Amino acid sequence: MKKYAFLLAGCLLTTAGFGQSPRLLDPNTLGWFVYAGDHKLTPKWAVHTEYQWRRINWAPQQQLARLGLVRTVSERIQVSGGYTYFQTHRYGRYPTVANRPEPENRLYEDVTLNDQLGRLALNHRVRLEQRWLGSRAAEGRGPVAAWEYQNRIRYQLSGQWPLQGPTVDDGEWYLNAFDELFIGFGRNVGDNVFNQNRISGGLGYQFAENAKVELNYLHQISQHATPEPVSGRPVFELNQGFRLNVLYNLGLSGE
Repeated sequence: MKKYAFLLAGCLLTTAGFGQSPRLLDPNTLGWFVYAGDHKLTPKWAVHTEYQWRRINWAPQQQLARLGLVRTVSERIQVSGGYTYFQTHRYGRYPTVANRPEPENRLYEDVTLNDQLGRLALNHRVRLEQRWLGSRAAEGRGPVAAWEYQNRIRYQLSGQWPLQGPTVDDGEWYLNAFDELFIGFGRNVGDNVFNQNRISGGLGYQFAENAKVELNYLHQISQHATPEPVSGRPVFELNQGFRLNVLYNLGLSGE
C-alpha cells in the first residue's frame, strides 16, 4: 500500500508540474516622485493629500491623486479613509493598456498602529480598497466603455531610525524602510490574488517637524491580472529604481 501511495503522489506531482506554465518576467526601471501630507484641522482631525508621478524606463507609467480624512484615536492609533484617482499608461514588454491611459477610481479605509521600540519607530498599516477599473473600447482608443469592481487588502510595515540621537529632530538625518503586500479578493479578481509587493529603504532628512524629504531604493514585484494572451503564461513585473518622497504637514487649524 505504501508503494501505491508513493506512486500516486508522484503522478499527482508530475501532473501538477506539467499543468503549471512558466512565468514571463518583465524587468523595468522605476522613478517615482511622491508628495504626501496630513494637514491638521483640529487636534484629532486632519486632511490627507497625496500625489504620485510614476515613471518607468523614463516614460510615463502611472499617476495617483488621493484625498482623505484622518482621525487620531489615541497616541498609538489612527484611522482614515477617502478617495483615490489612479491612471495607468502603456508600458513594459507585456502592456495591459492599449493606447490611451486607463483610469481607476478607489475608495479606501485604513487603520495605523504606531510602536516605539527604543530608537526604532514602527508603523503597521492595514488598508482596504474598493476599486473600479476602467477599460476602453475600440482597442483602447475610445472612451471608457466598462468598469470592473474589485477588492484589495494591503498590509504595510514601516520603520524609521534616527542617525544623530535618540529621536529625529529638526536638521537631522534618519534611515527609513517599508514593505507592503497587496492581496486581491472577491469574485472579479483574476490570476493575481497576489497582486504585488513593494520593499523600499533609504535616507531621510527632517527640515522641520512638519517637513521631510526621503530618497529610497524601491523594488516592486507585480503580477498581471490576466495571462499573456498569445502564450497563456502568467506575467510578473520585476521593477526596481528610486522613490523620492516629499512629506509636508501643513497645520490648517490656526493654532
